Amino acid sequence: MASYTDVLEYLSALDYPAGKDDVIQEAEREGAPPEVLKALRALPPVDYANGTEVARSAGIDAAPEVGRSQRAAQAREPHTRVSQHLRGI
Repeated sequence: MASYTDVLEYLSALDYPAGKDDVIQEAEREGAPPEVLKALRALPPVDYANGTEVARSAGIDAAPEVGRSQRAAQAREPHTRVSQHLRGI
């Protein structure tokens, strides 16, 4: 199975917005392995704004190390945290 990092690696030079065909052609040009190409060929035929949209549409999880229960817990808690770079302000 293709990983999030794999997909983004082979699409790093792609100009967005890009359609499905553009995404596949770029991955092929960059020498993407068969599992990445298979995931990209299964994409819906829409325009993508960035690599993250491509990976999500391909069903590739950005953070596979985070489990379902942890994601659910994060969704339930209030979002009152401040970014690290803003804490000193």
